[in-house]
Amino acid sequence: MSAERITRLVPVERLSAISSLIAEGAVFEGNFHTAQDQGLKVDGKLTGNVTFESGGTLHVGATGVIESTRLEADYVFIEGKVIGSVVARKALEIAGSATLVGDAAYDELIDMHPRARVRGKLEYRGDIDAK
Repeated sequence: MSAERITRLVPVERLSAISSLIAEGAVFEGNFHTAQDQGLKVDGKLTGNVTFESGGTLHVGATGVIESTRLEADYVFIEGKVIGSVVARKALEIAGSATLVGDAAYDELIDMHPRARVRGKLEYRGDIDAK
């Protein structure tokens, strides 16, 4: 089953528009940074930070591993393993196959599968009193 069919919060069109890929078996060491509304899918291993100043979609595929990191994007969809902190400005989705070791913050929406493994703090950064 493809991610486009199992995602519940990250819009399919956001995942379909991802143009950068760290392929399964590939290793990337360094930081990914852009001021543009782009997308990145990680199916391999990335050691470093991922920052979208505005917009941005980050998809950590089922075989993806991101370590020693701070991730920030509008949409973050984790199916693989992340060690570090995550900031999702619009939606954070953590699939049942995911492992997150670190803190996660989100501004609008969160969806976490009951089988997801999370060791860290989850924090809602929006207006706590909003209806």
